[in-house]
Amino acid sequence: MKQIRRWQRILILALLSISVFAPLIFVSNRLKSITPVGRREFIEELSKIRFTTNDLRLSAIEHEDGEGLKGPRLILFKDGEFNSSAESDGGNTYKNREEQVIVSQKMTVSSDEKGQILPTVNQLANKTDFKPPLSKGEKNTRVQPDRATDVKTKEIRDQIIQAKAYLNFAPPGSNSQVVKELRGRLKELERSVGDATKDKDLSKGALRRVKPMENVLYKASRVFNNCPAIATKLRAMNYNTEEQVQAQKNQAAYLMQLAARTTPKGLHCLSMRLTSEYFSLDPEKRQMPNQQNYFDANFNHYVVFSDNVLASSVVVNSTISSSKEPERIVFHVVTDSLNYPAISMWFLLNIQSKATIQILNIDDMDVLPRDYDQLLMKQNSNDPRFISTLNHARFYLPDIFPGLNKMVLLDHDVVVQRDLSRLWSIDMKGKVVGAVETCLEGESSFRSMSTFINFSDTWVAGKFSPRACTWAFGMNLIDLKEWRIRKLTSTYIKYFNLGTKRPLWKAGSLPIGWLTFYRQTLALDKRWHVMGLGRESGVKAVDIEQAAVIHYDGVMKPWLDIGKENYKRYWNIHVPYHHTYLQQCNLQA
Repeated sequence: MKQIRRWQRILILALLSISVFAPLIFVSNRLKSITPVGRREFIEELSKIRFTTNDLRLSAIEHEDGEGLKGPRLILFKDGEFNSSAESDGGNTYKNREEQVIVSQKMTVSSDEKGQILPTVNQLANKTDFKPPLSKGEKNTRVQPDRATDVKTKEIRDQIIQAKAYLNFAPPGSNSQVVKELRGRLKELERSVGDATKDKDLSKGALRRVKPMENVLYKASRVFNNCPAIATKLRAMNYNTEEQVQAQKNQAAYLMQLAARTTPKGLHCLSMRLTSEYFSLDPEKRQMPNQQNYFDANFNHYVVFSDNVLASSVVVNSTISSSKEPERIVFHVVTDSLNYPAISMWFLLNIQSKATIQILNIDDMDVLPRDYDQLLMKQNSNDPRFISTLNHARFYLPDIFPGLNKMVLLDHDVVVQRDLSRLWSIDMKGKVVGAVETCLEGESSFRSMSTFINFSDTWVAGKFSPRACTWAFGMNLIDLKEWRIRKLTSTYIKYFNLGTKRPLWKAGSLPIGWLTFYRQTLALDKRWHVMGLGRESGVKAVDIEQAAVIHYDGVMKPWLDIGKENYKRYWNIHVPYHHTYLQQCNLQA
């Protein structure tokens, strides 16, 4: 009986010995028979099983801490789930002994002869550490292709950056086999991926070139294995890229300003056609109707200064269509001699039967100084909008309309959505201008005095406060009677002449308007006037819908191609795109 037990123990020990030594012999024989690339792939297959979180160290370079930087994505598997295709483990409960961490496709690593792990380009450029393991309930991104539709695209972009980094690290004029192969694969891959941003945009050719590029990158990593030097090179590449991005932003801003100053081809065509039609009319047919209402103080008078046919048309049409009593409206459109024929002809062709419209030519009036254009040129601005005569003519309103005591001033880039007749019942409390304030920090309309006015000047600092509340042009209730009493036009001329001698404020009518009407403004409810539709302001849709007047302040005007599409519809509904002249000039919504 003892002999039988002895033989059983010997048999068990022999089987255990075979189970231990047989895998070792199998692995050693396999490694001898495969190529270096195959050996690396085989080792990586084994590392997927035996690569634990405690073994995962990047010893090639030291990582630098960075707050807010994202690390590579980690994916968790259980021991029983290691196979050729990963299975979803999103709803399982993880155990510490069973959790294994493998790096996702965006964190490809390779081993050099000394056993060091070479970090990838993204890791060196971003200087990140690993993220903690996924928490319970998080989904495995490998099994969620619909949520990660750009994984392959990002992997290819990463390979392209890696290849460029190795090529930049190569000695000048190097024509080694690795460098030649790297250049060839790089050109092929860049040509294949093109401008694709999603995996669905990738061609089959691009996907086929991923594996060859991976093999070439492995060869390059064996040649260029100086990780600190590569990290330095990547940081230099990152710096150069940031410089290029900043240059592109500056160029985009310049082109945006240039587009804002340029008259669109369609608007120029419309002005030419209207001007030609105007001069073909007999002089007696050029007169607007209801001229007896022009200076009647019993009507509600509005004024807009504009050199744009469509813009002035939208302001007039929207005001009249929103009014409960359009027959009480008298609208004064003030323009220059160049645009006077076109604007006059437009309103003659589109006469408002209820309201009264007057077209005025600022160049035919004697209210402005003769050298006014030369004085405006001294404001040190290349933007014609800021040095325009029409932009500053608003400061001569009492002289332009001597028989009126109150009126509403509208900019030509506004749309009226509500009846404005209630403005005439507001008690001005001895103030000259009623306006919506823009001094509340945190709002998109916020502007501070110190941003536009030079308080380092002793005269400015002694007379005005940088903490004074600012307000906006665009929709303003004007008490012309109080204006005349306080002689504010003379105040404007005095300040304007001082500004031509030394830099006191930025170009434009708004800063000098703050100084001219300093402590002479009445705050209106902000729903009267909502701004920000002509720039990146993030104004809320509910504020737009509730506003009496919406203002396209900024360079993104609704009649320009650079205008914001989601705001253009408020302006387009007041443009008669069915008009023959607009269709002939290819003006469309």
